Amino acid sequence: METGRTLVAVFASPVAGHLLRFGVEVGFTPILLEPDPRRVLDGFTAVSEPGDFLDGTADVVLTDHHREEIGPVLRDLLKSPARWIGIMGSPRHTGPHVQALAELGVPREEIARVHRPVGLNIGSRTPAEIALATLAGLIADRNGRPGGFHF
Repeated sequence: METGRTLVAVFASPVAGHLLRFGVEVGFTPILLEPDPRRVLDGFTAVSEPGDFLDGTADVVLTDHHREEIGPVLRDLLKSPARWIGIMGSPRHTGPHVQALAELGVPREEIARVHRPVGLNIGSRTPAEIALATLAGLIADRNGRPGGFHF
């Protein structure tokens, strides 16, 4: 089922694996963006830097908020016309991307383009559940819906 949508998972992680596999099932073209060539994800060939795939059809999810490359990677992603950019992490704390981007001189309005948290609040705990909640949130956002059970 091709829908003309691209899902970019940034950083090889268990969540990224589920996200990309599930994404195929709901019509996304999967792309793994992993700047570290030593990190791999079974079943996916990684690209190491942003490219033409980051167009207006692309939804981008950083799947690891502990990586030191967050600032430079997000700075470069924010220069793209990607439809949606988000980073995983708890909404209870300020994301590490905020300070990392500010230190790189990224304007506050550009930093605000980065969504956090990502996905629907379903109490996800496992990588598969986190990926499922994230995809549901992306689909709801793309379709102009709030997600959840209120219609």
